[in-house]
Amino acid sequence: MESKLEATYVSVVVPVFNEENNLEILHRELSEALKNLDKKYEIIFVDDGSVDNSFQVLKKIKESDKSVKIIKLRRNFGQTSALSAGFDHSKGEIIISVDADLQNVPSDIPSLISKLEEGYDIVNGWRWKRKDRFLTRKIPSAVANWLISFITGIKLHDYGCTLKAYRKEVLKNVRLYGEMHRFIPAVASWMGIKVAEVKVNHRQRKYGKSKYGISRTIRVILDLITVKFLISYSTRPLQIFGLFGFISFFVGFILGLYLSYEKIILREAIGGRPLLLLAVLLMFLGAQFITLGLLAEMLSRTYHEAVEKKIYVIKEILDEDEK
Repeated sequence: MESKLEATYVSVVVPVFNEENNLEILHRELSEALKNLDKKYEIIFVDDGSVDNSFQVLKKIKESDKSVKIIKLRRNFGQTSALSAGFDHSKGEIIISVDADLQNVPSDIPSLISKLEEGYDIVNGWRWKRKDRFLTRKIPSAVANWLISFITGIKLHDYGCTLKAYRKEVLKNVRLYGEMHRFIPAVASWMGIKVAEVKVNHRQRKYGKSKYGISRTIRVILDLITVKFLISYSTRPLQIFGLFGFISFFVGFILGLYLSYEKIILREAIGGRPLLLLAVLLMFLGAQFITLGLLAEMLSRTYHEAVEKKIYVIKEILDEDEK
């Protein structure tokens, strides 16, 4: 069992998918940055179902560095799942996430840790001089960051930057799904955490291909809806469903009263009026929404008491401490 003096202080989690040409360079840069901290560290590479020689390169790296841990997933589960696997197997008090494509600069890690030690719980990297295409990457990213900040209430310039520093106790209370790793500061906000932002360097990709595309953008937007629901209504879903239900039922009821007035007082025929069908539909939908809210309340309570289920499947773990 590790003593306090020997306890791991920093864990760096690196999700890897087909990055064979970048890994040795990244390991060298990470080692240089972390050795300067003069504290015990570990580097966790999570091979997210790579189909190139990434795993073989990682095994070679591990042979020369006992601080390296390798987690190999059975298939490509996605960046969020790979990060989650790394977080779950981290031993450090501080956990750093970094991309494997060399666009993040490891020498920025000490500045993130220094900011975290000022009393913050999460420090987010801000690629303020981003080396990406203006039209296809920078503009969509700027719009997305504004939208995420507006909806979640957590103001950050660069949600998409993987280079982040976390306190371990924060990540223990966050469950990740979909593309939600970028939303961790927002998802964790219910705990009353302190979030800071630090400007970091950014480089152009030299080897390999970007894994980002329009389909991922769509998934991120859908996950943003999920995040907003989790932040505001996960423990009180009836308040959102019930609100829509009440509005729908109320409008339908008012229309029904108006049609009843025409039928009873004015003696007009209303049987063929489209307005009558609309009134019935709105009242029916209102009742449905309220019922759905009640069911969601029951599911919410079941969810918070349920056994946790991992979103990844590990094939093997290479770690000196577990031998």
